[in-house]
Amino acid sequence: MTFSNGLRGFITCLIVILIGMLVPSSAEGQTRRYTDQTLQYALDLPSRDWNIISGVGITGESTEFSYGKGLVLLRVRRELKDADVSTAEVVQRQQQFDRVSLAGYLKGEIESFAGRLSGTRYPYEYISAGKRVKRITYYLQANNRVIYRIEFTGPAEELSDVTNDIEFIARSFRLK
Repeated sequence: MTFSNGLRGFITCLIVILIGMLVPSSAEGQTRRYTDQTLQYALDLPSRDWNIISGVGITGESTEFSYGKGLVLLRVRRELKDADVSTAEVVQRQQQFDRVSLAGYLKGEIESFAGRLSGTRYPYEYISAGKRVKRITYYLQANNRVIYRIEFTGPAEELSDVTNDIEFIARSFRLK
């Protein structure tokens, strides 16, 4: 039995579509949910390259993750604030502190952020141990008294490599 080129192409295309529907994509297979019962939040990690490295920290309750070889760190903290203070005002106060306490401080563009929780995105760079470090912090409003601070820290080029992951994680962040 012989098939014409048109029919053979159609069957090949049909097989490729069926395989694509039956086999989940690698991105879907690697995405995993992390839930922190103590801090009462959940987030999605877009790949197996993100690993939890600690739970409760020295400075209070926080969770830390590392990416790949550990050059990029993610820290999540829950913080209390005055009810009448916005996340933008929290960022302004943090900026004032960072300006005087961090060597080589260089502010990035501060912007509003909308994900499952809304708030403010605050990127900046500074010098630590003679090397330039970049930090992108999301201040996400949980309610009028609680914010979550999600900090991504690492060499600027390393953070640039995981920009999509950073946005994915920040947008997936939600309350439990």
